[in-house]
Amino acid sequence: MTFLTALWLPILVSAVVVFAASSIIHMMFTYHKKDFQKLPDEDGAMNALRPLNIAPGSYSFPFSGTAKDMKDPALVEKMDKGPVAMLNVFENGMPKMGGILVKWFIYCLVVSIFAAYIASHALPAGGTYLQIFRFVGCTAFIGYALATWQGFIWFGYSFRYVFLSTFDGLIYGLLTAGVFGWLW
Repeated sequence: MTFLTALWLPILVSAVVVFAASSIIHMMFTYHKKDFQKLPDEDGAMNALRPLNIAPGSYSFPFSGTAKDMKDPALVEKMDKGPVAMLNVFENGMPKMGGILVKWFIYCLVVSIFAAYIASHALPAGGTYLQIFRFVGCTAFIGYALATWQGFIWFGYSFRYVFLSTFDGLIYGLLTAGVFGWLW
């Protein structure tokens, strides 16, 4: 067993490598450009929502707070009539990328810490590159990729978006595994 504190270097380096790789993927490659679609009448929708002064947050409509509410004929009629949607509202203005990127880097660190934790308890101190690669890669892949499938199942994310995000997660998992195998 290897102590987690002994793995600070692969944890940090793998987070930096994944952070850099994700930047390259999103800035240089175009396969994420079609992750989301434009509303047919974007200006009309924005003009209709603007006077509501909706605070940043996640919303669904028509809204049903309980399972009992879902049987209410008025709600059933609203659902049938549509539109049925989930809406994420952000602060007005351009996104503050600095804060978003800090959160993403912290997330990369957290995934690497969990990968290190699991591998450190599963492998001997002198584990082979392939053993380390296997445990760390699988754990990191889980951390980077599987949660997007919940969005597909529950929130209507497109299959294309989830598939491409899973592909990204595979790349991030392999990079994390490679760094750990190298620096273990």
